[in-house]
Formats: sequence, structure tokens, C-alpha cells
Amino acid sequence: MRRYVIKRVAQAVGVLWAAYTVAFLVLDFLPGDPVTAMAGAGMDSGDVDPARLAALRHEYGFDKPVLVQYADYLGRAVRGDFGDAVSTGRPVTATLADALPQTLQLTAAALLLAVLLGGGLAVVATYTSRRWLRQLLLSLPPLGVSVPTFWVGLLLVEAFSFRLRWFPAFGNDGPEGLVLPALTLAIPTGAQVAQVLAKSLLTALDQAYVETARAKGAGRWRVHLRHALRNASLPALTVVGLLVGQLIAGSVVVETVFSRDGLGRVTAAAVTSQDIPLVQGVVVFGALIFVATNLLVDLVYPLLDPRIVVASDRRASFV
Repeated sequence: MRRYVIKRVAQAVGVLWAAYTVAFLVLDFLPGDPVTAMAGAGMDSGDVDPARLAALRHEYGFDKPVLVQYADYLGRAVRGDFGDAVSTGRPVTATLADALPQTLQLTAAALLLAVLLGGGLAVVATYTSRRWLRQLLLSLPPLGVSVPTFWVGLLLVEAFSFRLRWFPAFGNDGPEGLVLPALTLAIPTGAQVAQVLAKSLLTALDQAYVETARAKGAGRWRVHLRHALRNASLPALTVVGLLVGQLIAGSVVVETVFSRDGLGRVTAAAVTSQDIPLVQGVVVFGALIFVATNLLVDLVYPLLDPRIVVASDRRASFV
């Protein structure tokens, strides 16, 4: 078990380093000059004072060779220092800390709704003995995945805000303001959970151990939830870990549609203003949340199926 945990933690650190490196290289190769954009906001590039440009380049380290910049930024990032945002002059960590609570509330609520909606749909669809109802329920996940997120958000706003007036359409005002944005993110995410879990459940229900449980007199509901669902949940658990990254990325669109404060709006503003330190901070922070969630999922696997640890140790012994 110790080797399994060490291996997963090492993989998580490697993913974080790769995310930071790729973000640095992509931002370095992008056209445009963030220092010119900051110094000459609202002016032509030729009208910016060259001395001011040189001072800003030196202040933010943009006058150093690329490898020196990379080593400098990486060393500071390891210590949790991403520098100051070019567009505002505030520390990147402070900007992210201000925006983080709103985005965490949104993604956590959306993930909870997605698991409840997707898991419940998969369980009901595979439990029912009525064929027409099963076909109808199993046709819903592909529809939910194919619908664009912004379109779902606009429909929900039109129905529940403008017509029924149940929830506010915009802003961060209390739990009521969280319902429609979370539901907008949860519908496509829950559809993916339902697709994977329903397929795994149908496969598990045909396995020999399920027939054995039935032969021993276990009730239908007990066989479905205790025996089949436990083994079928592993693929769905993997998908849930991967969907966290999708939820964080989707928050950019949802926070824009619902005019909510959060990492999504900070990201959109940072990209528009070519604020490299802030974009790097957002990328690394998003990767950190994604990696932490998947590491948690990896550590839960052995609790559901101890054979995973044995298989991992066996593969390591062959290397």
C-alpha cells in the first residue's frame, strides 16, 4: 500500500510540473507583449515611453533569457509565490484567494448535483424492468452531453428567472444565486456520469457473482445496490475525478453567463490583458485542484477493490 501511495503522489507532482511548464512555454510563444499592453493601455505601441517599457521589463523579469525566467518563476512557484499581476499590480496569490471561494462553491455544488442526478438516473434506468422506460432514461445522457453549456444556462435563466422568478439571473447573492449556475454545469457533467455508470451496471449485472448472490436469496434491490453498484462504481469514480477539470474550465463560461465573480472571470480578464503571471497562477491552481481530486480518487480505489494494490505491486515487480 505504501508503494502505491508514493507512486500516486509522485505522479501528481509530475502532472503539476508538466502543467506549469506547458503553460510557461505556450504563454512565452504567444504573440504580443504584455508589458507594452500594460504600459500603453489605450495608446498606440509607438507612443509608449521606451524607458518605461525597459523599467517594467526589468521589474517583471521579462528582460532575462527564457530559461532563466523559467527557473526563476518555477523556484518562486514552488514557494507559493507567483509574483504580481501585470494588469493590477496585486499579488497573484491574493487575486486567486479572493476569487477562489466563489468558484469552489460553484464547482462543489455542480459536482454534487452531477453525481446525484447522473448516479440516480443510472441506477433507476438499470433497475427498472420496463423496457420502454429503460430505453427512455438511457437516451437522456447522450442528449445532456451534446447540449452546449451556455445554451443550457440561457434556457434556465429564461425559464426560472425571467418567467417563474424563482432564482436570480445574475450575481453571487446567497444560495439562491448558486442554483442555476450549478445546475448549468451539472447537467452535462451528470450526463457523462450516468453514461459510464449505467454501462458498468449493466455489465456487472451479468456477472457470475451477481447470479451467485441471487441464488443465495438476496433481494433484487440488495443485489443491485450492494453487489453490482459497488463494482460498477470504479469507472464512474474515475470519470468524476476527470470531470473536476472540466467543471473548472466550464466555470469560465458559466460565471460569464451569470455575471458571477470567481476564477472564471479572473481567467477571462487575464487572457484578454495578456497578464502572464496571473494566467500561470490560474493554470497551476486549476491543475492543483484537478491533481488533488484525482489523487483522492486513486487513494479511494483500494478501499473499493483491494486487488488494485496487488496488481500495482505486481506490475512494479516486473519493472
